[in-house]
Amino acid sequence: MKEFNRKFCPNCGSDNLKWPIPQNWSLWECFNCGYTGALVIEDGEMAQEIKEKYEKKKGHSKNIL
Repeated sequence: MKEFNRKFCPNCGSDNLKWPIPQNWSLWECFNCGYTGALVIEDGEMAQEIKEKYEKKKGHSKNIL
């Protein structure tokens, strides 16, 4: 049985990614941050680091406003 790798958003680290147009297999969309692009992350540890930095940056932006 083939094991499928999880895909993560390179912007926010979320695994809430989908192909918005299945015929265009190289385009991914993140439903967490709105990222759209061809690049995805398959390394869970890297995704966790991205997620932590994204949340920290997002929290920092809220404190400024």
